[in-house]
Amino acid sequence: MAKAKITKETYLQWYEQMQLIRRFEEKCAQLYGQQKIKGFCHLYIGQEAVIAGTYSVISNDKDSVITAYRDHGHAIASGMTPESVMAELYGKVTGCSKGKGGSMHMFSKQFRNFGGHGIVGGQIPLGAGIAFAEQYLGTKGVNVCYMGDGAVRQGALHETFNMAMLWKLPVIFVVENNFYAMGTSLERTTNMKDISRIGLAYDMPSKAVDGMSCEAVHEAMSEAVDRARNGEGPTFLEIRTYRYRGHSMSDPAKYRTKEEVEHYKNIDPIEQVKATLLKKKYATEADIEAIDAKIEEQVKASVEFAENSPWPSDAELYTDVYMQTDYPFIMD
Repeated sequence: MAKAKITKETYLQWYEQMQLIRRFEEKCAQLYGQQKIKGFCHLYIGQEAVIAGTYSVISNDKDSVITAYRDHGHAIASGMTPESVMAELYGKVTGCSKGKGGSMHMFSKQFRNFGGHGIVGGQIPLGAGIAFAEQYLGTKGVNVCYMGDGAVRQGALHETFNMAMLWKLPVIFVVENNFYAMGTSLERTTNMKDISRIGLAYDMPSKAVDGMSCEAVHEAMSEAVDRARNGEGPTFLEIRTYRYRGHSMSDPAKYRTKEEVEHYKNIDPIEQVKATLLKKKYATEADIEAIDAKIEEQVKASVEFAENSPWPSDAELYTDVYMQTDYPFIMD
């Protein structure tokens, strides 16, 4: 297969998208400390290249994503506005899930983002189900199903992998391996440290990918999407990335050394893309400063929107509980 083409526009898209997610998440950390955001909150800082390298490949109007609870970055990358995501974090009615989902449950039918799931591994069979629907309807759509490294211990993964390969479903299973399941290191949970090899038990094309490199993610995703769209079935990608913060806002992350964290910060995906932009003369320092200023305003506007949005009414407790459909096999 020919190497995936990466253009000047792709690099600019990566930089702006990752920088927006990074600054948004940093603001979330600040607001959580001020108790503006409550409940659970899992930040995506450090892992931005995984989602950026995906969205430079997949089609927003045809393909879909589903993920776990570290989902703010996926929401923004899919096209959901920072305002709707921040309002959801605040619990406001203008949030993408009407303030009912919070940090872990960002959904958008419009942008084909099927969540945001709080149950570890719960989204894995759902991703295969979405892919089955795409296959059944003949849409040529592909589902990208994300999970953490801790989720691969769930039995549902193995059942799903078996069916996905048997039926050649158009799904890409992506492990965002940041090497810690909450505070437990990978070495303490498995004898097989090369997670990508799990897919080989099902003859599923599998590979490990450098998740600190947008280029590497883009290339691996391009190959996997082509396979799925051409009816050749699923792919399993172990994308090795790193989160700079703790598992959640309540985690001080004392189980890691400063040297380990610094190592990954030295290969920060945003800084790598910035260096490429400057080296290839795709952008000047002034151009990058302008992008940064624009993003600062976007994040500021998202906070103002959330602050000024109304809370859901008491009546909202009773809406969205059941849904009436026109399908003959579902009773009204």
